[in-house]
Amino acid sequence: MNPVAIDFSILWPAFAAGLLVTATHVPLGAQVLSRGIVFIDLAIAQIAGLGVILAASLGLEPQGWVTQVCALVSALAGALLLTWTEKRWPDVQEAIIGVTFVLAASGALLLVASNPHGAEHLSELLIGQILWVSPWQIALVALVYATLLAVWFVHGARIGRIGFYVLFACTVTLSVQLVGLYLVFTTLIVPALAVRRLARHRLAVAYALSATGYALGLAVSTLYDLPSGPAVVWAMTVLAVAGLVLSSLLRQTTSQ
Repeated sequence: MNPVAIDFSILWPAFAAGLLVTATHVPLGAQVLSRGIVFIDLAIAQIAGLGVILAASLGLEPQGWVTQVCALVSALAGALLLTWTEKRWPDVQEAIIGVTFVLAASGALLLVASNPHGAEHLSELLIGQILWVSPWQIALVALVYATLLAVWFVHGARIGRIGFYVLFACTVTLSVQLVGLYLVFTTLIVPALAVRRLARHRLAVAYALSATGYALGLAVSTLYDLPSGPAVVWAMTVLAVAGLVLSSLLRQTTSQ
């Protein structure tokens, strides 16, 4: 596998998309981890993807506004359902989230079973098409994300359970179509896990880790002609593990 030249005209929109996802998912990931509902993003992202696949099965344009509405309505319905179950059965919420994810994934498989492009739709849902995002997509997502971040940082402590799930559903609906389900989950959880024991600067370190993971993964995928989504997932995870090992060694050194 010989390395090839890096095409920055392709990389910069992809990296911009990664930074946008990082901006929203890092703070939300910390909240998801503290609530003990780690797989909520997979469930809601899969439900949003189910809405996209349903729209595609009806012959609608993948990037059309009706498809986006289908995805958002599906995600909001899933979010409100999980809000209700968390209030009704909090002790088994994680299990309910898992069942919801399996149902949504199975429903997507049933919808694409007779579609000749079904495998392609599922692949785009899982690993995304980050290298092919367009500037207009980035501009639109940036506008929506800026609004969601403002709501989160200004009113996050007062929006309550329903507000959190609704905001989360809106964010994930956009992200899963921008970078794919695997990267949505990784960006939410890996940085949050990596910084959970830090006493200070958690958010800044998590942001730096995620951004560096996107940059490194995209560069490696371009150099060696590898799928970009999985490359970023591995890059971010390896960086997180390396950071945890290094911080552990530093703590041991200072304690001696």
